[in-house]
Amino acid sequence: MRNRWGILAVLFTVRLTMGFQFQSIAAVAPLLGPRYGASLADIGLLIGLYFTPGVALSLPGGAIGQKFGDKITVIAALLLMLAGGLAMAFSQAWSLQIAGRLVAGAGGVLLNVQMTKMVTDWFAGKEIATAMAVFVVSWPAGVALSLLALPAVGVAYGVSAVGLVVAGAVALGIVLLAATYRSPETMLAAATNAARPDLRSTMAVIMAGSIWGLFNVGFAAIFSFGPSMLVERGWSIASAGSAVSIVLWLAVLSVPCGGFLADRTGRPQSILIAGAVLFSMLMLALPRENAVIATIAALGLVSGLPAGSIMSLPARVLKPATRAIGMGIFYTVYYGIMMLGPIVGGACAKWAGSAAAAFDFGAVVLLACPPLLWLFNRIAARSAELW
Repeated sequence: MRNRWGILAVLFTVRLTMGFQFQSIAAVAPLLGPRYGASLADIGLLIGLYFTPGVALSLPGGAIGQKFGDKITVIAALLLMLAGGLAMAFSQAWSLQIAGRLVAGAGGVLLNVQMTKMVTDWFAGKEIATAMAVFVVSWPAGVALSLLALPAVGVAYGVSAVGLVVAGAVALGIVLLAATYRSPETMLAAATNAARPDLRSTMAVIMAGSIWGLFNVGFAAIFSFGPSMLVERGWSIASAGSAVSIVLWLAVLSVPCGGFLADRTGRPQSILIAGAVLFSMLMLALPRENAVIATIAALGLVSGLPAGSIMSLPARVLKPATRAIGMGIFYTVYYGIMMLGPIVGGACAKWAGSAAAAFDFGAVVLLACPPLLWLFNRIAARSAELW
């Protein structure tokens, strides 16, 4: 396949399996406790373990992709996801559930790093904000599909069947990628001239990764602390969870819309800044606003707008030969921030005695994105690799 939009459709579908696998634990959490004697804290740990390998493996993942090539690296990542998923499906021991989750998560990290680089290869200078926005939305689409399908499977056929369904989806991803993906012609030459980004490009990529990390910390605060905040205000647990899920469904629409607007107007950074500021204001408003559903809907429509613009930043400073290592650096910073951000948000909530404080923390980190973008632009303007 040589059509870049067809390639994007393949990459979207394959990456969707990562969101599908990630959410598979939370989707059937009530069934896991009785089977394994696991507490909610144990299940929470199992959920979080999926991203634990990110800090350690993102940079080596970029180097692996540079050495072995895009297609082989992603297939290897999918095989790790498949192996981890099968281990969890057939295991009766909690320790093997943890080991399988870590193996699957390592594959997910490797896949995420390499596939982001692959989208950049195909779309650098060509509607890249739109392409990145479509690519990014594969994650919430996979999560939503998991929530829709897996609870019914678990109730009807058991937890092991859920693991087999997830493994089947990953296996289909392997077949699809192996049968259809081809690297663009420009990358065939770049593969023989692989290099590391210079210092200025590295610093710029660190700024871009920081922006993406902080943006996602703000976004994650909605799902991590939103239900608790609404329960504090008198909502039932079920209604609070349903209300907060509106953000996810609307973000599936707003993310690609933001990418399209960025490319159509030619002002992706204006979209980024405006989106981050509006997002921050709504985060401050939600705990204090009586029109909760309207504010939540506004959050869903606004929160996705900057995503494509942020994800297109590395393409400005990374040449084809430096993208593999560069995206490894980008995701190392991202995973590091995502690991620490929720911890700090939770500490703020505990200190203040209210989950609303976590929303205030999310608003603050979102307001840090425009200054970091200014630093990115200053560094990029001086980079010898700006092209």
